[in-house]
Amino acid sequence: MTSPVPTSLELWPIGNCQVSALINESGAIVWGCVPRVDGDPTFCALLRGDGGQDAGTWRFELENQVSVQQHYLRNTPILVTRLEDASGGAVEIYDFAPRFERSGRMYRPVAFARIVRPVSGAPRIRTILTPMSGYGAKLAPITQGSNHIRYLVERNSLRLTTDAPVGYVLDERWFRLEKPLHFFLGPDEPFAGNVEHDLETMLQRTGNYWRLWVRGLATPLDWQDAVIRAAITLKLCQHEETGAIVAALTTSIPEAPGSQRNWDYRYCWIRDAYYTVQALNHLGALDVLEKYLAYLRNIVADAPDGVIQPLYAVSGAKEIIEWEAADLPGYRNTGPVRVGNAAYYQVQNDCYGQIVLPSIQSFLDQRLLRIANEDDFRSLEQVGEMAWKTHDMPDAGLWELRTRTAVHTYSSVMSWAACDRLSNAAQYLGLDERAAFWRDRADTIRANIDAGAWHEVEGHDAGGHYAASFGGSQLDASLLQMVELRYLPPEDPRFRATLKSVQKALRRGEHMLRYDSEDDFGLPETAFNICTFWLIEALHRSGEDEEARRLFEAMLAHRTRSGLLSEDMDFETSELWGNFPQTYSLVGIINCAGQLSRSWRDWR
Repeated sequence: MTSPVPTSLELWPIGNCQVSALINESGAIVWGCVPRVDGDPTFCALLRGDGGQDAGTWRFELENQVSVQQHYLRNTPILVTRLEDASGGAVEIYDFAPRFERSGRMYRPVAFARIVRPVSGAPRIRTILTPMSGYGAKLAPITQGSNHIRYLVERNSLRLTTDAPVGYVLDERWFRLEKPLHFFLGPDEPFAGNVEHDLETMLQRTGNYWRLWVRGLATPLDWQDAVIRAAITLKLCQHEETGAIVAALTTSIPEAPGSQRNWDYRYCWIRDAYYTVQALNHLGALDVLEKYLAYLRNIVADAPDGVIQPLYAVSGAKEIIEWEAADLPGYRNTGPVRVGNAAYYQVQNDCYGQIVLPSIQSFLDQRLLRIANEDDFRSLEQVGEMAWKTHDMPDAGLWELRTRTAVHTYSSVMSWAACDRLSNAAQYLGLDERAAFWRDRADTIRANIDAGAWHEVEGHDAGGHYAASFGGSQLDASLLQMVELRYLPPEDPRFRATLKSVQKALRRGEHMLRYDSEDDFGLPETAFNICTFWLIEALHRSGEDEEARRLFEAMLAHRTRSGLLSEDMDFETSELWGNFPQTYSLVGIINCAGQLSRSWRDWR
């Protein structure tokens, strides 16, 4: 029997922009929600504490297994897992979620496809398929037919169609694998067609789709594999039906062991989505931007009072009630497992800038299918109005503090950016009066930031540094974004002084903290990966390329075997923590690679 695989974040995502799953080092599906990313985790072994050897998993066991190897098919999220036994027998498992164009539209069903092929010897395998419902509350009841098994998960019954003996699957019986077997777990409806032929065709067409999508990316010369894997995974984090982009595919992977910092990230944060489309724009992946802009237009239209929440459900729903799933003990038994996120009713004033900034591109990018017009500008001005009104108002900030507020510098800089970019758009549209109007507001906000956020320190470079909040002295890593947002040029002595101060306060070797002060849960125990990437960008823009490249290479070395990163990292052991895969962290890979890479002209 296969030995249990310890629970870790060595996971391999598959998906089709409707559903996704995470596969562990033994080839078992240990996380997957239906009918979409924020749904009930039919596969929840990742959060069952014991590695999910008994329930909430789907795995193929190889008798007398001695080794496992895994890789993605090139430029796709199709995973190949090779299992070998002590006698030289081997099998390969192909895992994917079908995605390709069919009948004039994208075919992306609520389905997972698995093909198991004998490679050598006389391997004996068995299938363990134990979906659950109610967030780990119970095993899904089963009914069967001659070539299928129905799993009655709540509200979304699933049907396994297979050319394997159904009795072997139900009884978890060992049998010789003498030919390829095909498994399609999808909607509870008859599978029209030949399962072998259709799944082999789906595999080919899904691979073709992803390879063609990657071919359209404007990748940098260096670190292409890392960038391509990050880009594919970011696309998997978009719920294509609405255009929403989730912050991560999981919930409640703790930021540090036993920290209680266990959050549900399967929702669309305006901030995280902004950074995602920004990174993919650098690669020319405009399909993600276009769908997300449609999502934003609906969000704005549904906010008649102008108030925007920090996050929304992938459907666009506003209410995301937070509760705890009592039947799931959590990752490595470190609960609680939270569903929903109470941050939806927080005040986070940076979100207005993060709606305006990606929307501005739609006014002048002639590649887009839908070019924004003056009516869109008028609508966007309503968002800018809120940025203006809130630019010096207290909020929870980008770190979502739950028990205190302040006028956070990052939020104010985002409000400045909103007014600045609206002025640019108005000028492009020939609306000179509106351009001057928004330029005046941007200038006023800048003056308020410089007066309120600058912290004087006697004998300090440039006389001090920018602080994380107005009237304060503490630092946080978001101050490094002042150059990226074009608030300051990198050579500005105030930025150089702030960069130096931020490093002194928050850098831990090759890693960066968000902040070093106590919050609702005490002192931070792990580094925040995107902050390390922000440091790398800031170093590059300040002319310290050698150190920037050194840190970037170090971060790439900390990726999982699947080439990905979670949200957090232990700054002493470099172990990954936090939800996975984290869009913020993947954005960092793409942005830093683009900035640090040699030019293609150096090769051509």
